[in-house]
Amino acid sequence: MSDHPTPKSRRTLPRWLVSLLSRFLFVAFPVFFVLTGVRFVATETFLRIEYNRPGFPADRFGFSTEDRLYYAPYAVEYLRNDADIDYLGDLTFENGLPLYNTRELRHMEDVKVVTQAAFTIHAILSVLYLGAILILGWPRTTRPALRQALANGGLFTIMLILTLVVLIFANWDFFFDNFHSIFFAGDSWLFSTSDTLIRLFPEQFWFDAAMSIGVFTIFWSLLAILGGFFYGRHNKTDESRED
Repeated sequence: MSDHPTPKSRRTLPRWLVSLLSRFLFVAFPVFFVLTGVRFVATETFLRIEYNRPGFPADRFGFSTEDRLYYAPYAVEYLRNDADIDYLGDLTFENGLPLYNTRELRHMEDVKVVTQAAFTIHAILSVLYLGAILILGWPRTTRPALRQALANGGLFTIMLILTLVVLIFANWDFFFDNFHSIFFAGDSWLFSTSDTLIRLFPEQFWFDAAMSIGVFTIFWSLLAILGGFFYGRHNKTDESRED
């Protein structure tokens, strides 16, 4: 019997590779789904949802919802495209005055660097993450390792997100200020309430964006946990039938 070739369904991967891929899926889980959430909030769809939701603060300097929906997508698109700062610098109010001042434009240049770095990391991570899932999911013998890695990654991510949610609700200013201090020098991210960036993106916008990313990430974490659980049960049933 030992001379018979191993059936394809029973072929497996080297242990070191299974361990490496499993650890990668576990550690990268929160990074991948948080960045996926960031991609979602950096869209015109999110802007429309946010500006039209009940209770979103009005602009006391005169922007209507329609004004915000006209001007804000330019800022979002600038972060995603390859244009230079003139893309925003050439924008004007109806009276011909510049939409953004010099300080705001410098900050948007900094934001673009951070945002595009995050998008690049997300793109690379997407390929690696899908590849790891396919590699572990192809041989039947390594599917339990895939299930466990995703389930553990989901649990780990939920713990991280809930910790951040507690921090955000306990002291939003501390979270908001320290987040910006990590990515931007000095007080370059502080603006007057009359500046266009604040009028388009008040602090409530960023609070809602953070909460949306958290909810998005927890949703996919729960799916990974439940999917892994039900897949594990299905896999055990199939194995018992084969026995």
